[in-house]
Amino acid sequence: MIKLTRAAYDDIVYRAYKGSEAEICGVLAGEHGTDGDKSVVTGTYAAENVAETPEIRYLIDPEEQLELIETVEEAGLDVVGFYHSHPTGPTHPSETDAAQATWPDHSYVICALDGYPFVGSWRWRDNEEAFEQETVSIRSER
Repeated sequence: MIKLTRAAYDDIVYRAYKGSEAEICGVLAGEHGTDGDKSVVTGTYAAENVAETPEIRYLIDPEEQLELIETVEEAGLDVVGFYHSHPTGPTHPSETDAAQATWPDHSYVICALDGYPFVGSWRWRDNEEAFEQETVSIRSER
């Protein structure tokens, strides 16, 4: 299960809309569950999509990714996972997404904009070399 604060959820959706036809991407920060199954996202860190075909792929520059990870850790947070958009759907990971997944037991959130925006999440299971769909919920902020 992954819980996102309303602000984190909205940030992903709004960035996806602003990305228009290009996929947007970034790092999810918060609390990574000790059992590897329950995480809370309290912040998002936007990255530039440097893929050659950003309309159908996303790629975070390795140096920028390292900088974002260091920023997350300096803030006392965990890297919970990553997010990107699929401007024309679907909300599940593509074969390319699966081929590029390298963070076991971390979440990969996808925002699809085909019709009503929808945010789905999958956790990469390295031992199975596959994604496992996880429940997404919005945590109310007080």
